[in-house]
Amino acid sequence: MHVDLITLYALAIGTLLVSCGMTFWEHHTNAGRSRELKILAAGYGTLAIGCAAASFRHAVPGVWGSALSNLVIEAGYLLILHGVAALSGRRYRAFSIGLLAVQALAWAIGGVRGQETVWSYASALSIAAVAAMTSRELLRSDRMHWGQARRITLIVCGAHALLYAARACILPWMAALGTPLLMMIAKITMYEGVLYSVLLPMTLLRLVRDEAHAQLLQQSQTDYLTGLGNRRSFFEEGGRTAAGREVSVLAIDLDHFKTINDRYGHQAGDEVLKSFANIARTVLGPDAILARIGGEEFAAVLAGPHSGRAKELAQHVVERFAAATSRGANGAELRATVSIGLAQSGTPASALADVLGAADRALYAAKAGGGNRVEVGRLAECAVAA
Repeated sequence: MHVDLITLYALAIGTLLVSCGMTFWEHHTNAGRSRELKILAAGYGTLAIGCAAASFRHAVPGVWGSALSNLVIEAGYLLILHGVAALSGRRYRAFSIGLLAVQALAWAIGGVRGQETVWSYASALSIAAVAAMTSRELLRSDRMHWGQARRITLIVCGAHALLYAARACILPWMAALGTPLLMMIAKITMYEGVLYSVLLPMTLLRLVRDEAHAQLLQQSQTDYLTGLGNRRSFFEEGGRTAAGREVSVLAIDLDHFKTINDRYGHQAGDEVLKSFANIARTVLGPDAILARIGGEEFAAVLAGPHSGRAKELAQHVVERFAAATSRGANGAELRATVSIGLAQSGTPASALADVLGAADRALYAAKAGGGNRVEVGRLAECAVAA
């Protein structure tokens, strides 16, 4: 089926306008990325306006039609770059202003005689530069999940940059081969432009939605008070960590916590819980799977080098927490202690629930011994009890 350039151009403009509307609508449902989505929507809309103006550029006397439509198109690409960069908290204001200034200067120098040269080559280099910067931003971002959407977006932007760079560098050599070849190159460019106008907005929307989904999943697995994992995340992450390797498990319980709540109030109790969570995270390190699995109950899985130092680390947690001070609602200083039961997996095949059961038995022994201490249990004790 034959599709002429005007139809392809109209299709690209239409898809950009639809993408603008869809992206702007998305900002209502994703408050966390509202600003970035509005920037991207503005980019698609500006790009569509620039492309529409470009189709009438020769109707405007002199160089003004070509220059203005080209600068609007450049602004659209730059807004897309800004939207992608904003997802990682970065900006490209100086780069954008500089690029637009250089492009405007090229039009001023080229004038009427050089407008086709500037349009075909200089503007293509500018578009290639912005698309390459967008690809670089996608590649370097540490806030975006490396999923299928990010890979596709990176490929789309990279291919767009390569195509326009090749157009700027190769087209002058192709001009000597005749008009038919130039028309073929123009059609290839338009086909790719239509794909770009469809794939880029769709994959960026998917990227933002995947990020929102990941955040919701993380929230569902996070204890709202302490910021640690909850019971669900402990068994999911801990199970993955314990699979096929030997680990140490800590069963942790704050001593006399009900008395603290009854005497000083639940707000004071919350401060004690948060204080313990901060101390435990600091001592055990970021690699430990640490979670709040009940009211004042916590658990941790230690693997690798930390597993061999589990008793030392547990004792350090006990001592640090006993020395820490929390404040009640009335400003009164509170001190609390914690008991910890420790068990180590006998083999890499030991189930996490079995090791936690042995650590729980050791925790009961620590409580029976007066609390504020660490007790080490054996995995075999769990089997005997069963």
